[in-house]
Amino acid sequence: MYGTIGLVAHDDRKDDLVEWVSYWAEALGATRIYATGTTGGRIAAALPALDVTLLKSGPLGGDQQLGALIAEERIEALVFFVDALSPHPHDVDVKALIRMATLADIPFACNRATADAIMKTAAAG
Repeated sequence: MYGTIGLVAHDDRKDDLVEWVSYWAEALGATRIYATGTTGGRIAAALPALDVTLLKSGPLGGDQQLGALIAEERIEALVFFVDALSPHPHDVDVKALIRMATLADIPFACNRATADAIMKTAAAG
């Protein structure tokens, strides 16, 4: 399993991400989670036993903080539940985060199906 994972979700997908983390809570029990502010706060409130480090809110620099952690090789996988149907004023930050995950060649999921596949692969390996 991963030692560290980054979690972030657009507003309309935060509940979905909390539900996903709840489903994988046992597997994530030994994982350090870095999450942007509101997303991480919801995860920590729902699952207080998990090791969640809160960063700033995404639009206020949290996406950039996650990108920096990826660049420093401190995050092994990124799960970013994206709301593809809504405009996002901080879209440039989101694109930079996706670029960092791609350049670092870490597993990156932008929806539940891919996030589940990443977790199943990690559990099997």
